[in-house]
Amino acid sequence: MSNPRHPWQFIAILAVTQIVAWGSLYYAIAILAPEIQRETGWSAEIVFGAFSWCLLVAGLASTPAGILLDRFGGRPVMGAGSLLCGGGFMLLASSHTILSYFCAWSVLGLAMSAVLYEGAFATINREFVGDARKGISTLTLFGGFASTVFWPLTLQLNGMIGWRDTYMLYGALQLLVCAPLHALLSVRVRSAPSLHASHRHSTLKEALRDATFWKLAFAFSANSFIFSALSVHLIPLFGEFGHPIALAVMMASLIGPMQVIGRIGEMTVGRHLAPTSVGKATFSALPVALLALLLFGQQQWALAAFCIFYGLSNGILTIVRGTIPQSLFGREHYGAISGALSAASLFSKAAGPLTIAAIAQRYPSPYPLLWVLFAFAVVSLLCYLAAVRTRRGFAGDTSTA
Repeated sequence: MSNPRHPWQFIAILAVTQIVAWGSLYYAIAILAPEIQRETGWSAEIVFGAFSWCLLVAGLASTPAGILLDRFGGRPVMGAGSLLCGGGFMLLASSHTILSYFCAWSVLGLAMSAVLYEGAFATINREFVGDARKGISTLTLFGGFASTVFWPLTLQLNGMIGWRDTYMLYGALQLLVCAPLHALLSVRVRSAPSLHASHRHSTLKEALRDATFWKLAFAFSANSFIFSALSVHLIPLFGEFGHPIALAVMMASLIGPMQVIGRIGEMTVGRHLAPTSVGKATFSALPVALLALLLFGQQQWALAAFCIFYGLSNGILTIVRGTIPQSLFGREHYGAISGALSAASLFSKAAGPLTIAAIAQRYPSPYPLLWVLFAFAVVSLLCYLAAVRTRRGFAGDTSTA
């Protein structure tokens, strides 16, 4: 099979592999965890703790994976990630001890660092010399359907064949579908002119010495903390305001469509704005959403307003995370710098649900929890604004226009 000749064929390949990767690695556990607990007798802390450990491993491996992506491209790195993912799922499916269960999630954490958005974004950055932003925006639009496809699919498979064979099937899907598709990705190295030699591109070492990097890292990690915490606790939180569970679920169902609408808006209206400007609106939407819930949480319209702003922010933030590193630090070492930025976010994503669960257990009222999240959102916005204000982007990069 020959390599795709047109850059947009890469999007078709990566769209399929991202839906499968996110669906099987990230979303399936929410459906399968109760069945794992029932069969093994392990506590929820063990079952979900291993998944949190997986995210920590992915965070530790994200910078080395980014360096490899810069050097070798997506074909070998994402391909190897698919093979690791397939093996990890098969090990998970055959786990009968806590040690083997954690080992399987460790392997899957290594795979995550290569096959999720960071790996795909770095691959697009290499291939789409002048239009990486459009490629990233288009990919996230397709990637947003991962939960839509895999939540019902996983529920159906679990009822038919059980959690072990479901993960075994997902392992086969990685080996037989994703790995061959990643093998079609180009190994082409960009020519020197596409690196805009007139503009100095930061290395990873230079970025790590730059205060802008750390402001940006905290901004993204604080948002990841909020989003991961609310992904687990949102519906119970609505219930604490006195709303029935049916209404809470209905309101929460707005979030997915709003993520897609936000990404479409970024591709159409937002494409005329610099990534830094899109980021300002995105980071601002989250504290607005939380404030509506804090002040008017007992009103149904406040729940709807929260879900709309929250969904828009979450949807567009994925694009911002993919485009901002190139805009502020250049494209030449994008994979390494983006990987380092995502490491902090993965740590926060792992810590968010556990930390918020501890707060919710100590304080039955929803307000202490929401004030903590609101404070994180405000500080995150301020850090982002400070980062983009003190760092001038690469004017020669057309994707920032």
